[in-house]
Amino acid sequence: QVQLVQSGGGLVQAGDSLRLSCTASERAFSSYNMGWFRQVPGKEREFVAAITRTGDSTYYGDSVKGRFNISRDNAKKTVYLQMNSLKPEDTAVYYCAADRNPFWVSRTSREYDYWGQGTQVTVSS
Repeated sequence: QVQLVQSGGGLVQAGDSLRLSCTASERAFSSYNMGWFRQVPGKEREFVAAITRTGDSTYYGDSVKGRFNISRDNAKKTVYLQMNSLKPEDTAVYYCAADRNPFWVSRTSREYDYWGQGTQVTVSS
């Protein structure tokens, strides 16, 4: 199985920025579409952002569009989520995910095959 190891996260104030990283153990990283999801207790996992294999196209959930940026460095086998203008409602556990058979970019968590361990992001008001 592919291992996805996340770093970043923490406690910040509203309006602050934070950058999450997710590094893959797998050499085939560049063949995967990558996504970020988030989840709060009692709610379904929410799509945040996704990026294509080459990084030529990106996609965002409505709630983060214009504030968050996803990027990738295939040489480092790493995908990033730059979070700006954070709001208390962004508080969640954030997960990176890999789609090993990307026919298209998916906003649905069940389409992804490998998941990071999750990292808590807490935004105070």
